[in-house]
Amino acid sequence: MTNKRTSPYQIDEMFLDRWSPRSFSSKPVSKEIARTIFEAARWAPSCYNEQPWHFLYALEGEKHELFLSLLVKQNQIWAQKAPLLSFLLAKNKFSFNNKENKWAQFDCGAAWLSAALQARKLGLHAHAMAGFKSEKAYEELNVDPEEYTIVCAIAFGYKGDPDELPPALQEQEIPSSRKELSKLIQNGRFE
Repeated sequence: MTNKRTSPYQIDEMFLDRWSPRSFSSKPVSKEIARTIFEAARWAPSCYNEQPWHFLYALEGEKHELFLSLLVKQNQIWAQKAPLLSFLLAKNKFSFNNKENKWAQFDCGAAWLSAALQARKLGLHAHAMAGFKSEKAYEELNVDPEEYTIVCAIAFGYKGDPDELPPALQEQEIPSSRKELSKLIQNGRFE
């Protein structure tokens, strides 16, 4: 798939190149590459340098099957080939004062993007998902919902053949466009 994304501004190509495919190859991802991806996330900015993110991950075997089973059926269809599955957690309270961290999920977004961009630098893609079985995920992953919020699931892997996807998903297997910049920014007060 060639990248058809363009920008009227001179932004770095990595932003145009990053997208969330559903066709993954079953080519394994090494533990070293997984750790490199998560190391990039470690350096993301965060409020009070709290670094409220925590990544749970599975590369193969029973853990991979468990993580896959926690996704909704529609995501299981395509994510089953992704060799690295992960869940991103946000710590709900600051460590230094035990007060609510209202910016934790925002900070997790920065960590997610750092991981996704590092994955691309390594020749992989990342696809974040809101479609997971929330209650079951908290239970099966042993996550205390008072302490952490499960923000999303993520599939990482090398690009696969879109023709191996069901026809409805094949149609979606193109880099998405974006709204015009003028619809996303405004000089001054919100109107």
